[in-house]
Amino acid sequence: MSEPIRIPAPDGVFPASQYTHVVTGTGRVVAVSGQLALDEHGELVGEGDAGTQARQVFENLRRCLAAAGATFDDVVKLTYFVTDMAHMPAIRKARAEHMPDDRLPAASAVQVAALVRPEFLVEVEALAVVPDNHAPSASGVA
Repeated sequence: MSEPIRIPAPDGVFPASQYTHVVTGTGRVVAVSGQLALDEHGELVGEGDAGTQARQVFENLRRCLAAAGATFDDVVKLTYFVTDMAHMPAIRKARAEHMPDDRLPAASAVQVAALVRPEFLVEVEALAVVPDNHAPSASGVA
């Protein structure tokens, strides 16, 4: 049986340091909508602090992935929406708490003029490929 997630190195492309150029997978696709720094009560976490917001965002992503029977090991793509690219080091630090640097997904980072509410500094969405033998949690998927 082949590996569910592969990271091929493309010839002729400068190596990436904070993401992976290409990630492939075999299994069930899980798309997680952009997550914001809201706690389980809908309250903002980390007003004015990109690092605190990013930690909450990654915790929300973890919970969403778990609801679909996935983990960060299954993530093949992250998309970051930030109001200031200066926030990226804090976001990378929060990501490192969940994903090792030697198994980074493909990624895109986009600076935006604003997110859905002005107090949000970062939003992250994820795409995962889950091996067919991983089932979603009973409470997570309708």
